[in-house]
Amino acid sequence: MSNRTRAVFIIVFLVLLIDQTLKIWVKTNMEYGQEFGILGLSWARIHFVENEGMAFGLSLGGNWGKLALSVFRLIAVGFLMYIIHTLIKTKETFGVILSFSLILAGALGNIIDSAVYGLIFSNTPYHGGLATLFPAEGGYAPFLFGKVVDMLYFPLIDTTLPQGFPIWGGDRFQFFRPVFNISDAAISTGVLTLLAFHRRIFKSKHDHATDMMPEGNSDKPLV
Repeated sequence: MSNRTRAVFIIVFLVLLIDQTLKIWVKTNMEYGQEFGILGLSWARIHFVENEGMAFGLSLGGNWGKLALSVFRLIAVGFLMYIIHTLIKTKETFGVILSFSLILAGALGNIIDSAVYGLIFSNTPYHGGLATLFPAEGGYAPFLFGKVVDMLYFPLIDTTLPQGFPIWGGDRFQFFRPVFNISDAAISTGVLTLLAFHRRIFKSKHDHATDMMPEGNSDKPLV
C-alpha cells in the first residue's frame, strides 16, 4: 500500500470516527431540538435535529425522493473511490487527493445515517424523550430510509433588521442558519480546497506548457 493510499484511509477513518461518535452521542443523549453552547459560546452551539435529505437540511420529497437520494449517494461514493484511485495512480498532487478524500468521507458519513440508523435506533420523539440504540422492538425505518443526524449550529449573526430596511424591515436576520454535521463540513471543505488546488494546478500546468514551447513559436510577428 502506497503512502498516499494509506493517507486516504486515515483521513476517511478519522472523519468517520469523529462524525459517527458525535452523532451517536447526540442521538442517545439529547432530545429533539435541545441545544447548548459549545464551551459556553452563544454563536457556536450543538442543536439536535434530523433530516431526511441532503446537506444542511435540504431534502427531496417523499419516500421515493429519499430512496433516490440514498441510491445517488451510493453511486457517488463508488465514483469518488474510482477518482481517488485514478489520482493516486497518476501521481496527482496530494492536495487534490486530500480534497476528494474529505468529500468521500463526508458522503460515507451521511450514507451510514440513511442506511443503518433506521435499523439500529428507535425513533426520536418530537416532544421529549431519547432514542434508544438497538431497541428490542427494532428500528424506526428500513434500510436506506434512516434520517441524517445534524447538530452543528453557528448563528454568528442573530439580530433584527431595522424597520426602515427595504422589504425585510423588522424581520429577524440570522447568519449562519443551517444546522449541519461533520460529514457536511468535510464535503464543503473538500469542495472548497479542490477549487483552490484546481486553480493552482491549472496555472502550474499552463505555465509548464508555456515553458516547454519552442522558441520558434514566439509571439514575434511574421514578416
